[in-house]
Amino acid sequence: MARPHHIDPLNIVMAASEAVPYVKTGGLADVAGALPVELAKLGHTVTLIVPRYRDFQANGRTLRELGTIRIRTAQGLVDAMLEEDLIPVGTAGRSVRVVAVRYDPYFDRTGLYQGPEGDFSDNLARFAFFSRAIVEVIAFLGSRRGEPISVLHLHDWQTALAAVYLKTTERDRAILRDIRTLLTLHNVGYQGIFPGPQFSETGLSADLFTPAGLEFYGSVNLLKGGILFADKVSTVSPTYAKEIMSPDGGFGLEGVLAGRRDGVAGIINGIDTDFWDPETDRYLVANYSRTDLSGKVVCKKALQLELGLPNRDVPLIGVIGRLTSQKGFDLLAEIIPELVAADVQIVILGTGDRILEDRFQSLKEQYPKKIGVSLEFDEGRAHRIEAGADMLVMPSRYEPCGLTQLYSLRYGTVPVVRKTGGLADTVIPYRPSMVLTGDATGFQFEGVSADSLLTTMLLALKVYADRAVWASIQQAGMRADYSWECSAKRYIEVYETLRGQRA
Repeated sequence: MARPHHIDPLNIVMAASEAVPYVKTGGLADVAGALPVELAKLGHTVTLIVPRYRDFQANGRTLRELGTIRIRTAQGLVDAMLEEDLIPVGTAGRSVRVVAVRYDPYFDRTGLYQGPEGDFSDNLARFAFFSRAIVEVIAFLGSRRGEPISVLHLHDWQTALAAVYLKTTERDRAILRDIRTLLTLHNVGYQGIFPGPQFSETGLSADLFTPAGLEFYGSVNLLKGGILFADKVSTVSPTYAKEIMSPDGGFGLEGVLAGRRDGVAGIINGIDTDFWDPETDRYLVANYSRTDLSGKVVCKKALQLELGLPNRDVPLIGVIGRLTSQKGFDLLAEIIPELVAADVQIVILGTGDRILEDRFQSLKEQYPKKIGVSLEFDEGRAHRIEAGADMLVMPSRYEPCGLTQLYSLRYGTVPVVRKTGGLADTVIPYRPSMVLTGDATGFQFEGVSADSLLTTMLLALKVYADRAVWASIQQAGMRADYSWECSAKRYIEVYETLRGQRA
């Protein structure tokens, strides 16, 4: 008897401009590295396509030659080498195949998108090339390997043109005719906008350079093209899916997004629950669990020592992230004197805008026994802050998903967040009634102001004084499931709707 359609294995190709464990500049790499593995665990065939950058093998993995594809460019046809890696998945002999597109003139350089002087001037040509390569890899797998693809899952502007090519220049190729595309938007603030005269680098017909196509106030907008031509669009949280329909969240594309008649799916990112696990975390001086938080007390004392703070039983507030106004850390800097007056300690880890870095450093010098600052990114220290802090603050002006608050929930560190994007979707705000039902996992505030943040921080500090209530909030957060398995199942539901569209 045939299996029900909804559990039939899919053959999925995913394409992204970065992915762990190879190269990373941000959260996109975490998603592109983790989601394919989780999909493979659920029984699906997954191929991940990425550019072969100079630093691709810095992690020690070895790739083998797979074949050669020919890619059309504005300068003519060129050959690109394909290299292959297999990432083992589980114990059933499954793996994720990684196909790296090697073309040294575009990718053998220091940096992924920019160098010391800023963004690379040929980024449109580079990622038009990569988008073409994605299409040719699919054709290569189909014709030479006999592997028909069910779904092509694209990520952000760097791959968006692949959806355009499939519906335009490549629409008559029989081997590609049944491909359905999903484009995931990780941050609509980054759109791949280039000067209008560069449109010819795409190889697309000039009649697509109009307001109804890829033209955007005289410029070329690659993300806009992907939104218009992908079969389905998703983003990384349900609330962010709504926010990008507004002028504040859409960055000029709100009308294009609102025009998607089937809407934009919002799927929360998952986290690696093996790497982020307080019971086994190798970065911690003591491990702990939801049923035994004694190790967290040890971690707090160790964190105070590590950041040069006195060992005192006062609320310890953690800050981890890019020190930018988008993350709302200017609002935090403004209220630090009031927080310090409430007798707390604050530990800050991250890099970002020089003005904010200097401001936090100055505050550390002003309050050396209250504030610890580490202006760098240190993976181990990030884990130790998640474990040792009592609460973590994320006052973002906008946050498509956010991962730091998910780590905090898992580590029993109560998040204080602005009600936006994924923060609104993942942190259940404190109310006495929600504590009684065991549902509250943190604190939220709405206004984009220092006063709104301060009011909520003071509320959190007041609640912290009742350790029984605080423990209930901690344990509720630690019970929450934000594993990649949950997210992967939601993506499979979307893939299934796309497969249902096939002719």
